[in-house]
Amino acid sequence: MLNQNLPEDKKLIDLQRFQLLVDAITDYAIYMLDIDGRVVSWNAGAQRFKGYNSEEIIGKHFSQFHTPEDQAAGLPARSLQIAETEGRYETEGWRVRKDGSYFWATVIIDAIRENGRLLGFAKITRDITDRRKAEEALRQSEQQFSLLVQGVTDYAIYMLDKDGYVSNWNSGAQHIKGYRQEEVIGTHFSRFYTQEDQHSGVPQRALLTARTEGRFEQEGWRVRKDGSKFRAHVVIDPIYNAFNEFVGYAKVTKDITEKYEAAIALKKTELALQHAQKMETIGKLTGGIAHDFNNLLQIISGNLQLLSAEIAGNQHAEKRVTNALAGVRRGAKLASYLLSFGRRQALDPKVVNIGRFVIDMEDMLQRSLGETIEVETILADNLWNTFVDVAQVENALLNLAVNARDAMESVGKLTIEAGNVVLDESYARTHVEVNAGEYVMLAVSDVGSGMPPEVVSQAFEPFFSTKPEGKGTGLGLSMVYGFVKQSGGHINIYSEPGYGTTVKLYLPRSTEQESRLALQVLEEIIGGHETILVAEDDEQVRTTVITMLSTLGYTVLHAADAQSALAIIEAGAKIDLLFTDVVMPGPMRSPELARKAREHLPNLAVLFTSGYTQNAIVHGGRLDAGVELLSKPYSRETLARRIRSVIANNANKH
Repeated sequence: MLNQNLPEDKKLIDLQRFQLLVDAITDYAIYMLDIDGRVVSWNAGAQRFKGYNSEEIIGKHFSQFHTPEDQAAGLPARSLQIAETEGRYETEGWRVRKDGSYFWATVIIDAIRENGRLLGFAKITRDITDRRKAEEALRQSEQQFSLLVQGVTDYAIYMLDKDGYVSNWNSGAQHIKGYRQEEVIGTHFSRFYTQEDQHSGVPQRALLTARTEGRFEQEGWRVRKDGSKFRAHVVIDPIYNAFNEFVGYAKVTKDITEKYEAAIALKKTELALQHAQKMETIGKLTGGIAHDFNNLLQIISGNLQLLSAEIAGNQHAEKRVTNALAGVRRGAKLASYLLSFGRRQALDPKVVNIGRFVIDMEDMLQRSLGETIEVETILADNLWNTFVDVAQVENALLNLAVNARDAMESVGKLTIEAGNVVLDESYARTHVEVNAGEYVMLAVSDVGSGMPPEVVSQAFEPFFSTKPEGKGTGLGLSMVYGFVKQSGGHINIYSEPGYGTTVKLYLPRSTEQESRLALQVLEEIIGGHETILVAEDDEQVRTTVITMLSTLGYTVLHAADAQSALAIIEAGAKIDLLFTDVVMPGPMRSPELARKAREHLPNLAVLFTSGYTQNAIVHGGRLDAGVELLSKPYSRETLARRIRSVIANNANKH
């Protein structure tokens, strides 16, 4: 206030100083209104947060700073009336800037009088939007915290007094532990522990640790109201009031049973993955061995067959050759098992109904197992089709049946089941290499001696056997394992010592119509006069094959690799059939040789041979469409029939 007793010139100076002070303030809008509410002065603070300069606003009614709603409600006039009658009006509310944006303001209006006469109003406004936001955020935070504690259902959040008695209870605690608030408040928290933990003093040690160390944190088993157990993650913190006085404990419990079980399942999956990787490594090794082994068997077999023609009539020599060839066939069977385990067999799958297939095999199985084994077949109705190599399924079923017979010591009941099964995502997550989907399940069960877990874990490994020495190769289950995996399926063993074993094969469902299985008719062994180009990198195998084909009447050209073979063709040689090994050294692969050869000789027939196909002509475990393959080792008779068959099929195409 100005001192009214000062001389007029002094009053003017003080008034100017006061005006300078007001104009310099930027955090407050300080201005004057006349008695009708029109703006008569304007400071820098008013311009800063209302947006108007003095030329724009002086003379305008202050009501334009109010929201349309406040104007409609008559708030501007009412505020002046209160200031006039009561001397002051003070409030908080929304105000409007020049650009139309809103801000939250604290407003003071004072009536200005001189000698009792109303001269106008002094108005001070401050933008407190940030403060309001902070207060609102704090209020919401406190409300949200209260809602959090009471609304959270995944965590039990509650307090204990200094002695461990429950003093409050949230909905999460009720959800997890099963007690209502009125049932648990005032009771000791040790009731949530197992009897073993209570007897060993775990609850008391938890409180002591929290008090002395500032926190207790642990995982363990806890007990619900209904007596069931759950795996819990528990945190206990001491609570101190504003005067740093200890008043009790804050306790947070989370049910982590699902996470705990998932961790166990993950560990099992990791172990299963390690086992699968080991099996894959062994498979690659055995596949490579089988390839070399088949080449050796082909040399031995081919030369023995050639020798047979030279010793015809010598019964003693013929008997020895026959015995040697029988040994070759046994070796070839072992190699076949190794290739099957290594998933290197060239499968010839067909859409079949396993149910009809099993019924057709019943008599053969009964004869193979003997009369002391009772065979029961259980087939589900409306059995789905599956896409498999029938010969491999037959071998697998026979191997499982023989294993079951041996486990029962030739006396007992063998059960063969076939049904439709859906392996879901949950099952797939806990079983490595399993794709969720629809499968046809083929199971073979026995009532034999069973196997302990450590034996089951090794059962599919090649050459592993629990049979006495000389009673088995240890390759039967390995062959079944490899065939099922190569077919895109899954295999599992369920066994318990003293109760028997069940081996379940899961073969992917096929929605296609069942294929008609053609009966194989052995054709007469004949040769021919065509020209055959043999591409084979193994010199001994190549020499043997050349001799075998020559004795059948064919003209034979030969090459040690794909590039040499192509050079012969490019030189203009007339060739009727290309007989090429799949796996050969050099930059050119056999499929490329066949393609380029047909560019020169469009009517050329092609027959591949191998003891190990790799991925050259086999993809997804299946021969590429239109590919003819003769697996090593093969006999002279098989070679003769296949040569005629391939030439005839090729002629029909052209």
